[in-house]
Amino acid sequence: MNHVLNQSQLSSLSRTVRLGFLGVGWIGRHRMNAILQTGVAEAVAIAEPDPDMAREALALAPGAARVDDLDALLAMDLDGVVIATPSALHAEQSIRVLQNGKAVFCQKPLGRSAAEVSDVIEAARVADRLLAVDLSYRFTQALQKVREQISAGVLGEIFAVDLVFHNAYGPDKPWFYDKAQSGGGCVMDLGVHLVDAALWSLGFPPVLEVESHLLSGGLPIGAESDKIEDYAVATLKLESGTVIRLACSWRLPAGQDAVISADFYGTGGGASMRNINGSFYDFRADLCHGTSRQELVAPPDEWGGRAAADWAERLARQPGFDAAAERLLDVAEVIDRIYGRYSTA
Repeated sequence: MNHVLNQSQLSSLSRTVRLGFLGVGWIGRHRMNAILQTGVAEAVAIAEPDPDMAREALALAPGAARVDDLDALLAMDLDGVVIATPSALHAEQSIRVLQNGKAVFCQKPLGRSAAEVSDVIEAARVADRLLAVDLSYRFTQALQKVREQISAGVLGEIFAVDLVFHNAYGPDKPWFYDKAQSGGGCVMDLGVHLVDAALWSLGFPPVLEVESHLLSGGLPIGAESDKIEDYAVATLKLESGTVIRLACSWRLPAGQDAVISADFYGTGGGASMRNINGSFYDFRADLCHGTSRQELVAPPDEWGGRAAADWAERLARQPGFDAAAERLLDVAEVIDRIYGRYSTA
């Protein structure tokens, strides 16, 4: 999927969208670059306290102004704000941006709980502004090919899904390990991608049951613990009877940088997405029957910034609320249930 539009496509858009960037660390700059490469948006201003990071961002967008904070961004004539700040700030900052009539593209997680995510979605609905989250694995060619096979009925009825995201490293910022700031550990950081990959690929079916086990330093922890899990397994049972199993971790002795996979098993065959040689970026997808395997797609695939580019292109066409954002709550509720803090009240 190419998110750099041709001249004919660009001319069909109403205008260039004006964006502010809140937080331009590595991922914030990467998403900024992906957005700017679409040709549909300009970086009007950035808010970043670190001078070195701000300098690198301004090298990508020399015409952008550097401002102090979110208040300064909100005072400007912007169509949207791209948020790449610590997790504890996401919901509050997104709501403020939306209430000021500007669209939001936010790093995951959108909130530390389903309640926070629900509040952001409601703010987007009331403001009638586009909201999206950087659930970037949806935009890999590999997962999209797997989803196409499912949607076309090639696999028959899906009865089981296995998903894994093991990271041989852990986050390098202290706030990740503070539950009040992060909302959780490897489930909030990595598991959110697995839950989204499963539900998105299957069309967001109802989840009836969730069972989970969380560990910290090799020892079990409960929902009331203030410790952060570094290993987790969970089982989801869908209304259809389909069983989804997922596992994720930080600092696992996996023998490679990462183990990432999503396997879908149906009555007519299977399909899999998995990383190659421990890579965080290179994926292949295969269609499976018995002991045979047919390649669907393989690297190279520059997918990292596609979610941001997609949001910018949609914003240029139609800035209003997209009901697809409501599915973000489905993912957040499953995450809450994995943590044992889900309530139907």
